[in-house]
Amino acid sequence: MAPSRYATFKPESIAFLSELKANNNREWFNENKARYETDVLDVALNFIQSMHDPLLEFAPHFTAIPRRMGGSLMRVYRDTRFAKDKTPYKTNVGIQFRHEMAKDVHSPGFYLHLDPDEVFVGVGLWRPDADALAAIRARIVGRSPEWLRARDDSTFRRHFRLAGESLQRPPRGFGKDHPLIEDLKRKDFIAVRNLDVHEATAPRFQQKVETSFKAAAPLMKFLCRSVGVPY
Repeated sequence: MAPSRYATFKPESIAFLSELKANNNREWFNENKARYETDVLDVALNFIQSMHDPLLEFAPHFTAIPRRMGGSLMRVYRDTRFAKDKTPYKTNVGIQFRHEMAKDVHSPGFYLHLDPDEVFVGVGLWRPDADALAAIRARIVGRSPEWLRARDDSTFRRHFRLAGESLQRPPRGFGKDHPLIEDLKRKDFIAVRNLDVHEATAPRFQQKVETSFKAAAPLMKFLCRSVGVPY
């Protein structure tokens, strides 16, 4: 039987993250670093590598970069300088397939989150900067039918629910009676699909991720057009 082209995570990946959650300190991590590299890091990098060709096919301007640092895999080390929570490590795997023109995580992207308690895929633009947010809102108002087609696309809605934070009040320059005011109040333009943790170790997990990402095309195209980058 030919090997599957689909990558997956291992039960050992979930087990390590669960143990890290219970032992989130440098001494334990250093003692178990070899396990982290074998069961989490290498597995995640293999998953990223396996997503390269599929992304090139259906979203060619988004990147799958299997590097230990500076690529699609988010660092395990937490920035605790200004945080109340001083635990040093993230207890999840975070993978972001960013746009080739992206400077940081606040850009259009596809996202995968895996931890011992939840697995989800996310798409869209999290916390866009002021210029990008203004451009998205302007396109929603100026091209409302296009936005509604993207937001309400049946395939997209079958996979995803819109998520993220919204303003309490209408943003400046928009009346509270605007028919799309709830969309205009969004601070995040993201959508999420929750999966069961056990699915992450199933043989066809990557296929499920790819299918979800493809279903997000209407939203992703709208956001890319809004901020002036190709989809």
